Amino acid sequence: MTIPDFLAAKVKDALPDALRKTTDTLLGKLREIDPEAATWVAGVRSKQETKPSVVVVGETKRGKSSLINALLAMPGLSPVDADVATATYLIFDHADDWRAQACYPGRQPVPFELAELPMWTSAAHELPASQTPPRYVEVAGPCPLLQRICVVDTPGVGGLDSQHGELALEAASSATALLFVVDASAPLTSSELHFLTKMSDSVETVLFALSKVDAFRGWEQIRDANRELLRQHAPRFADAEFHPVSARLFEMAGKAPNEQAAAMLREKSGIIALQEVLQEQLIGKAELLTGANTMRTLITAFDEQEAKLQAERRTLTSGESEADALRARRDELNAERKSSTRGWVLKLRSEVQHARVDLNHEVARQMRDVQAWFRHQIDGADADRLEQLPAEVDSALQVVSARLTALLSQRLNEVAGNVLAELFTPEELQQFRAQVARTGRPHVVIRPPDRKPSTAEDKLMIGMGAYMGIGASSMGLSLATGGAVTLATAGLVAAPVLAIGLGAGWWIGRTRRHAANKQHVKTWLADAIADARSTMDQLVQEQIIEAEHQLHMALDEALSKRVEAIEAELAKVDEALKMTAVEKSKKLGAVGKKLTLAGDGRAQAAAMLEKVRARLGGSRASKL
Repeated sequence: MTIPDFLAAKVKDALPDALRKTTDTLLGKLREIDPEAATWVAGVRSKQETKPSVVVVGETKRGKSSLINALLAMPGLSPVDADVATATYLIFDHADDWRAQACYPGRQPVPFELAELPMWTSAAHELPASQTPPRYVEVAGPCPLLQRICVVDTPGVGGLDSQHGELALEAASSATALLFVVDASAPLTSSELHFLTKMSDSVETVLFALSKVDAFRGWEQIRDANRELLRQHAPRFADAEFHPVSARLFEMAGKAPNEQAAAMLREKSGIIALQEVLQEQLIGKAELLTGANTMRTLITAFDEQEAKLQAERRTLTSGESEADALRARRDELNAERKSSTRGWVLKLRSEVQHARVDLNHEVARQMRDVQAWFRHQIDGADADRLEQLPAEVDSALQVVSARLTALLSQRLNEVAGNVLAELFTPEELQQFRAQVARTGRPHVVIRPPDRKPSTAEDKLMIGMGAYMGIGASSMGLSLATGGAVTLATAGLVAAPVLAIGLGAGWWIGRTRRHAANKQHVKTWLADAIADARSTMDQLVQEQIIEAEHQLHMALDEALSKRVEAIEAELAKVDEALKMTAVEKSKKLGAVGKKLTLAGDGRAQAAAMLEKVRARLGGSRASKL
């Protein structure tokens, strides 16, 4: 490492520490201005300090779950059979003792024994009696790595070009980092590259793990080929580092004859090195994200204090004309509250109606997309695939539900902003931040399709298939013997031909039943989508009705608070008019000192926020 590189590393490592010190300094300045505001910011800061998380994604059969088991040093913990894994999240966290629970929206989790984990997360096993598929499964235990980070396994089904990719994208966008797993047998596929391209605008930190390097000697060439593919199709990741790993070697270390051999295997596996990289990247990144959010909160607090102090300075330097302007504004706002044709009420109603129309169209569009995609999947599905599709439909509807909730929240925030801008001046908005009530995320839980019972039609088709098979065997027998059948030749020829005929009959019956099963799943899909759309439409309508009421109350309260603030300001103006010149000068000096503190604090917070944004980069930093 050169001296400049060494110094750059030191500067990079110094940023989290500088961020903490700056936060403490700014809280001290804010405390001098307004102790209550400083207490609020400190509370926000403490709530944001949560454990970082990594979401593990990748195509099926890439060794995701095996890698997670190795990272957690728990062989066999996460189900590794790619053919039976479902789209259920597996969230791994720390606890003093191992425990597991199935989690559902709006109801208590269902605890279960760790040995039952495949029953809750695998399509090859039946769920326990009377249980429905969980939203996600949480597993916690005394694992050293989990003390510092959370790990999320998104095994899914169908690969990254299916709705599983959407689910993985949703999970990764709210995580600290994403660990993308590819194996050393072949370069990145088109679906993997497509997923990375979609993900590049919504996920900030991505790490790559090249798995199964012990089984493929040419893994370095595969790594180089992957980099070239990324350079062409996902240039943001062109210089990404690939971490070669082997979960099998790490597992073998647990069975090594001595500690020396075990240590060598663990080192060659690359798992220890990946654990260190994850902790370094995630913990440092999480601290920067938390610090950036705290800086934003500090900027808001200093803005509000600056606005209050400027208003206080105006009261100390103004005369009767300022008091008259304040009274006029107070009367104007009171009239807005009392008028039966209040402009802001009409504005709110109009904005909410537009939001309702937008959401209704979006629900219909997304449901059509889900149904069309799964109908196409059903057409090409085999029997095993048909069994897996319901879990994917559930995952897809959860994704749609999350999207609609996020869109609803965004639209309602826009409504509040538009109406507030109609009501208040920019100076007043700086002093007032409307609190818009947020409703919980709606989740859609669908019933699995009932198993199609064997019908008389199915039995008839199987019988007809067998009859046709026997007929085919008789015809074949006649052709094979030329009509001259002896007992011996009949015995030699009839057996294989009859078997072929019966096999053909079985195949005809099986094909007919599979076609009927496809139609059954399509019918179920249409019913499930219709039920889900009805549920989502109802949830959207209920939330909009409730949100309109809450917005109305919040905006009315905003008017009341602004009127109260004007009354308080008028009282201060009246008080200032009675002050002597010396008293005014003393108070103006104190206000000026606090204004300087507020201005300097805001500038310092903004400068630190820009440094953190520059370090984080990506789309997430732009939202900070």
